[in-house]
Amino acid sequence: MLTKAKHALRNTFITGLFITLPLAVTIVVFRFVFTGVDGLFSPLITRLLIIFGAHIEPEYRIPGIGVITTITLIFAVGVITKHYAGRKLIAMGEAFIVKIPGLKGIYSASKQMIETFSNGGMAFNKVVMIEYPRKGIYTIAFITNTGKSEISARAGMDMVNVFVPTTPNPTSGFFLALPKEDVTELDMSVEDGFKLVISGGMFVPPYGADGQPGDA
Repeated sequence: MLTKAKHALRNTFITGLFITLPLAVTIVVFRFVFTGVDGLFSPLITRLLIIFGAHIEPEYRIPGIGVITTITLIFAVGVITKHYAGRKLIAMGEAFIVKIPGLKGIYSASKQMIETFSNGGMAFNKVVMIEYPRKGIYTIAFITNTGKSEISARAGMDMVNVFVPTTPNPTSGFFLALPKEDVTELDMSVEDGFKLVISGGMFVPPYGADGQPGDA
């Protein structure tokens, strides 16, 4: 009875974690953006109002200007990207950014990672189990590529590229190239794999005694 109660409490906590964690991250990111935009545009708006005759102090800050400006900018970018000229303009901006030393890797990696996770991690092919960081210790990883590469040619064997995510933030992690025989494919879905990582192992996908996933 006590075991069932603990199991129910754990599942309830994990369910709440999966709902609140993305929300908390979103709030933190937007708060950072709003604060930055507010600090950038609020003094400018105040200065313009004074120029146009408003009787306010130079230190006055309009409440909510950061929120309004950020929403407006995001909406404007969305409108622009719906048109051919806008897409070309953004492509030119990206081409300029990737030419700046030090920014190319950061921007490209961030963009690819956002696109990957915005699709629910569907860019990952399969959940696997590997021995990492040493023999006898296992962790899960996600296959990113199994094609022939220079790494495979240099190693003289079939290599598998995997991404090892970190807990509780799976958007950061490690890239490893492993011999194919050192990679064990698992039956759990990519989604369940992410849940396992984010929860730090508290969420464990059901796996039956007969070796079939989904059996309690």
